[in-house]
Amino acid sequence: MPSPSNLVAPTASITRRQREARNGHRGVAILLTGLPASGKSTLAQGLHAALFEQGKQSLVLDGDALRGGLNQDLGFTDSDRLENIRRASELAALLVDNGQIVILAMIAPLAELRAVFAERLAADYREVWCSASLAVCEGRDPKGHYARARRGELPGFTGVGSPYEQPLHASLVLDTGVLSAQQCVERLLAWLAPELDSGESSF
Repeated sequence: MPSPSNLVAPTASITRRQREARNGHRGVAILLTGLPASGKSTLAQGLHAALFEQGKQSLVLDGDALRGGLNQDLGFTDSDRLENIRRASELAALLVDNGQIVILAMIAPLAELRAVFAERLAADYREVWCSASLAVCEGRDPKGHYARARRGELPGFTGVGSPYEQPLHASLVLDTGVLSAQQCVERLLAWLAPELDSGESSF
């Protein structure tokens, strides 16, 4: 394997600025973080559909989908969780550099994991906390994971056997235990609109 110091990325024939000009908006990465069943995937898809209707270029990187493909070799040890986030951050960076609005729906339970996104994506990164309570999320339990975790079948499951650290500096907080999915999407769109419409970066 070549040493990283010997690797040189090719110069792009089309710049990020050109792509953003073509798209009519800048590229950004938005992490929807929260407990399992807090509504991250639902909101990610709702936001994606709304942006599509507006003619904007976006895509969703969903934690479950990534673990079923790109990251299927990873488990849930501390090191595997970190690698899962690292790979997602690298993929998001590539897509943002191509002028895309990247919507990440991932638990990313610890501050140190979310810091990987912040460091890799820098000014292009924002966190949105889907802040539904543990009681609400466990009451939903659409996949039956909380019930299995309570029976000891899923050790280390976030919220039961492993902690979720609440974001201290989220750009937007959505109480997904109270607000409807449509209300959350509307708030997301209103929050994003000034940045995406102007093409200016204050992220």
